[in-house]
Amino acid sequence: MSTAPPTPTAPVRVVVVDDHQIVRDGLVALLGALDGLEVVGTAADGRAALHVVQETTPDLVVMDIQMPGLDGIEATRFLTGRDPSLRVVMLTMNEDDDTILAAVRAGACGYLLKGAGAEEVQAAIRSAAAGGMVFGASLAERIAAFFAGAAAAPAVAADEPFPGLTERERDVLHLIAAGRTNDEIAAELYVSNKTVRNAVSAIYAKLHATGRADAIVKAREAGYGRD
Repeated sequence: MSTAPPTPTAPVRVVVVDDHQIVRDGLVALLGALDGLEVVGTAADGRAALHVVQETTPDLVVMDIQMPGLDGIEATRFLTGRDPSLRVVMLTMNEDDDTILAAVRAGACGYLLKGAGAEEVQAAIRSAAAGGMVFGASLAERIAAFFAGAAAAPAVAADEPFPGLTERERDVLHLIAAGRTNDEIAAELYVSNKTVRNAVSAIYAKLHATGRADAIVKAREAGYGRD
């Protein structure tokens, strides 16, 4: 009695996105050597990634964050909005808490630092492809602490004038209304200038402010900026 051979499992199709060719080539070599993975495309920036993903229909994208044109977070937001089943793992040098959270909110299922070893990257890609959420060893504890804190955070007061703002954005808005510059805000909150710039952009959008002066007026009218 003969038994039919098992049907081979289709490989996980991967696209690699990074603006540094040496990094792209290294990832292609690393991932392409793994059983069950097939690199089907690469891109040098977020905008190119949108086209490559549409043409190749991968299962998973390995995405850098800081790239010219369209950054990795915005590209991820667009791609996962278009296809919620697409798995995206960020691979970056940036370990700022707000950037990590922004990536997760954009739809990323994982976040690794470029200092991670080959085995850690391989294990993370396999786990993400199988449906897991993956974070580098140096980030996992911080991520868990953040979500535990978020779950325990009190609700925004009913009389809060800008309920759409995050706690970080409220802190930044208070300091904007008090006349602080971005550099001064970054120093006072112990965050990077990029984090402050991102928060300021989000504040403008949420307050429908035309610029810093308009945001200051609206904030002060709501009682922000007072000691």
